[in-house]
Amino acid sequence: MKTSILWADDEIELLKPHILFLEEKGCEVLGVQSGRDALDVLEEQQPDIVFLDEQMPGLSGIDTLGRIKEKWPQLPVVMITKSEEEGVMEDALGGKISDYLIKPVNPNQIWLTVKKHTELKRLQSEHSTMNYQQQFREIGMQLQGLMDANEWMEVYKRLVYWELELSGTEDDNIHDIFLSQKKEANQQFCRFYERNYVDWLGGSVEKPLLSPTVLQERMFPLLKEDKPTFLIVIDNFRYDQWKMVQPLVEQYLRTERDDLYYTIVPTTTQFARNAMFAGLMPSEIERKYPQYWVNEDEEGWKNQYEDELLEENLRRHGLNIKHTYNKVLNAQYGHKLVERVPELLRNRLNVIIYNFIDMLSHARTDSDIVRELAVDEKAYRSLTLSWMEHSPLLEILKAVSEKDVNVIITTDHGSVRIDHPVKVKGDKGISVNLRYKQGRLLDYNPKEVFEVKDPAKIFLPRRHVTSPYIFCMDSDFFAYPNNYNEYVRYYNGTFQHGGVSMEEVLVPFVKLGKR
Repeated sequence: MKTSILWADDEIELLKPHILFLEEKGCEVLGVQSGRDALDVLEEQQPDIVFLDEQMPGLSGIDTLGRIKEKWPQLPVVMITKSEEEGVMEDALGGKISDYLIKPVNPNQIWLTVKKHTELKRLQSEHSTMNYQQQFREIGMQLQGLMDANEWMEVYKRLVYWELELSGTEDDNIHDIFLSQKKEANQQFCRFYERNYVDWLGGSVEKPLLSPTVLQERMFPLLKEDKPTFLIVIDNFRYDQWKMVQPLVEQYLRTERDDLYYTIVPTTTQFARNAMFAGLMPSEIERKYPQYWVNEDEEGWKNQYEDELLEENLRRHGLNIKHTYNKVLNAQYGHKLVERVPELLRNRLNVIIYNFIDMLSHARTDSDIVRELAVDEKAYRSLTLSWMEHSPLLEILKAVSEKDVNVIITTDHGSVRIDHPVKVKGDKGISVNLRYKQGRLLDYNPKEVFEVKDPAKIFLPRRHVTSPYIFCMDSDFFAYPNNYNEYVRYYNGTFQHGGVSMEEVLVPFVKLGKR
């Protein structure tokens, strides 16, 4: 299909050599001598790109640009000008031109500009596809080897990079190849986690950075500096979602460290976030601070004592500092927090919890409308970006960026899109989470789950003598035999957490500073 070009210049006859050159390249070029003629043509047909001379008599290039953008805002417009004055460039850029060229221009400049603005997406897609094909074998060889915890983090970062990079391509084949490799990686990672997790906690092998130690190792040293630290915990925030919003955040703050850490299981707020704030494993919290621990079968919010647990953690490490704890459950409170930024800057530490993504995940399960909006991974990331762009959180980041502060963005766990049911039975007291179960008389296939018969080995509270924990891995989810088909239909394709997958376990811990 030929590329169509509309070129408006009062000296269009002098540009005949350029037009012939473009036609030899397979373009269709329609030349007109004024801005008004260009607007008349656009009422009848829609070219792929428009070239405008800035200094035309009558309706100038700048005025023509404004009228084009009013009616056809997505149409690429390239301004061609003799002037290099800053004011002219500012007017053109303010009018949302796609590009500009300084006269005299040669045919190759025009041709490259055409390709840049009409074939950019295709060229980028082809380039990304070719590069991933080159790395496919290298990643595959890594997956066949024995990797340690740090190497798994690097592999996951690479997979996230390629998932985002390939999201713009319309090549279904390369998407299928990538999803197949990601599936293989997740399966290998789950086996790695299953083999090593008990030994990490038992101290028989070197463990990676885990939920109970991440604040002590990554944040507490910052609290000794003479400036405020803002710890922003976005519930259910995955690494791919961070990479999606990173360019937005970096308009105001500079990324100094882009790390991952390993969450404990179950990958839920009750366990992972309490462990993070307390600096202790769940059974240690229950034993040391029973007043701050609420078991699953007990009444009350399971994470209502996060501030108290953090305060005890700070005190144990000799950090007697002034701090605040803020949980943002709605936009109204978020806007009030923006107004309080000058006050917050007087504290050494400010903790801000954002629950939006977790609420989005649950809403997607319960609401048909949200299911449509977040139909797949790409759409789920897009919703995250849209939320961040319009969230009071971005206003907070903008406000604190004007001061010398430390900012940390992290989470307690991620989530995974589930698509494979695993049957389980149990008594009426069985836990309700789709990705892990605990309770008496559990009936399951041990080959399909990560099984821990003795909860003490992974520092989880024991509810009964015969109450093992079982965890789904990869994209599995537990389903009961009763109403099995209806249950599977309802939950299949939703985003859940509580089990073991790269998306749930390998989560961001990002340090930001002043630009």
